[in-house]
Amino acid sequence: MRSVLGDRRAIAVLLGPALLLYTLVMLVPMGWSLGYTFFTGNVIEGFSFDGLGNFTKLWQDPQARSALRVTLEYGAAVTVAQVLCGYLLALLYVFVLRKSSAFVRTLVFFPVILPTVAVALMFQKLFAIAPQKGLAGIAFEALGLHHGDWFASGAGAFFVIVLMDVWRSMGFYGVLIYAGLLDIPEETLESARLDGATGWRLIRHIVLPLSWPVVLSSLVFSINGTLKVFDSVLALTNGGPGSDTTPLTLYMFRTAFSYGDYGYGSTIALLLTVVCLGVTLLIFRFSRRDPTKG
Repeated sequence: MRSVLGDRRAIAVLLGPALLLYTLVMLVPMGWSLGYTFFTGNVIEGFSFDGLGNFTKLWQDPQARSALRVTLEYGAAVTVAQVLCGYLLALLYVFVLRKSSAFVRTLVFFPVILPTVAVALMFQKLFAIAPQKGLAGIAFEALGLHHGDWFASGAGAFFVIVLMDVWRSMGFYGVLIYAGLLDIPEETLESARLDGATGWRLIRHIVLPLSWPVVLSSLVFSINGTLKVFDSVLALTNGGPGSDTTPLTLYMFRTAFSYGDYGYGSTIALLLTVVCLGVTLLIFRFSRRDPTKG
């Protein structure tokens, strides 16, 4: 192994194809998109140099600020709910169901593999009020609560989107964190129990610190996925009502491909990239703190 790793030609042969593919698929398109931010137009009408005009437009665009707000709110809500529900599921698998958790894990994981459009249609039926009331409306009425058309208000539509995506993905994070909890030595848990650590004290002082690396990985993985949400919103609300549930990705798509402004669309994409990078750095910065302390 050392002879192979010490041979530059062998390293080039082994890594060269992967690096070439990564460059062609990722780095070149990213550089191309960055170049578009200094131009206006499209491939049909042609491009004209605009300097920093797209950045000035982005700074003054109220719809871009609204899309950024929706993106951040959605990312925060879904990320916290995904990872929290996944962690609770993992605790259920390990400490309650134990070896009999395989069926439950499979059942909860199943929504992950369902097509987004199918899940969106199901939730549209669940929260529908016409031509017939959905199960959500029936359940609310049974509890003595009343709610109008969920998709007629921005808050209602946003709630349904968050609920749908958390329901779809919590099984994935449950399995991911479950794999991390299995790595905690049973001897450590048993010693903590003998010292009187049970229930919440065991989870807070033993389980959470030892599983923090996998929780951190789940947070980074989740936030970078939720900030780039597209298909869920497009299939369920199409960004409506109005633009109340339009994230940056959908606004970018419409700007570039519906309105034919590649330059401004690329500028919105650059903003989304900066947001994803900044949030990831913030997570890593705060992750240095001890999670068992307030």
